[in-house]
Amino acid sequence: MNACAAGIDVGKSFFDVGMAPSGHNFRVPNAPKGVAVVIGRLRRSRVRRVVLEAIGPYGAALIAALRTNGFEVGVVNPRRIKAFRDAEGHRAKTDRLDAGLIARFALTMTDIIRPLPSAEQLTLKALATRRRQIVEIVAMEKTRLKQAVEPLILDSHRAAIAALTLERRKIERELEQRIARDPAMSRRKEILISIPGIGPQVATVLLTELPELGGIDRRAIASLAGLAPHPHQSGAFRGRPQITGGRPCVRTALYMAALASCRANPLARENYLAMRQAGKPAKVAIIAAARKLLIVANTLAKSDQTFQPNHLLHA
Repeated sequence: MNACAAGIDVGKSFFDVGMAPSGHNFRVPNAPKGVAVVIGRLRRSRVRRVVLEAIGPYGAALIAALRTNGFEVGVVNPRRIKAFRDAEGHRAKTDRLDAGLIARFALTMTDIIRPLPSAEQLTLKALATRRRQIVEIVAMEKTRLKQAVEPLILDSHRAAIAALTLERRKIERELEQRIARDPAMSRRKEILISIPGIGPQVATVLLTELPELGGIDRRAIASLAGLAPHPHQSGAFRGRPQITGGRPCVRTALYMAALASCRANPLARENYLAMRQAGKPAKVAIIAAARKLLIVANTLAKSDQTFQPNHLLHA
């Protein structure tokens, strides 16, 4: 029986490939020759759908080669693969078993093939990630600076902060230039920064970390951003709905944007105060404001319109 789906467990040194429903598997080095072997063997086995776990950069070359050669490629959150193992009732875990598990997952699930980011989008995301890392390091250095006493240590912290600040500005300039060179992204950034509370940095986060913006409905975009409240109920128990999952960097950026919007935009402030007067905790009210900002941004990106005050009324 020919396999019609494959799962690949990606490691730093090896690719473990499993196929379903045949159950065949093999291992090759994580190297250009290994990528060529994978492509050749999948073609001979008439595989069309290939699924990998989203675990970092080790599979980037393989994913690019699979796309170039016309395979349907899915990159899936590892938590879904783990849940699938639990559903099958298995406990054993090896690279070979994981590859077979991913292949069976690929054969069973129908919602896993989604558009993958282009090479330029991956570069933009990497730059945005590096900028965020530098910001976090600078914050830690500033905390250490406050705790230091020795003049030599003080100078060391100040020098590190200055060097990192220059590096952050360099990355920000590169991000701005790349976005400006892309007419579609440049227009989308213009739309985003027209929304009160969303400045250039938050707009850049949305452009790089949430490329689905404007392409899916309001519920799906809120869930991707980690701003959708999920119910927690069972029988007579009625737990409080909670936000969970999603993309933490997007949620954080929109939370800060909502704080700014609630201060600068009278309508947003009015909505925030109304929720507080209704007994909602401050964080719940701010998350609601962040979700509304996201829904407005999604709607405007979809319709290619800049912000007007009445947009908050209909979000």
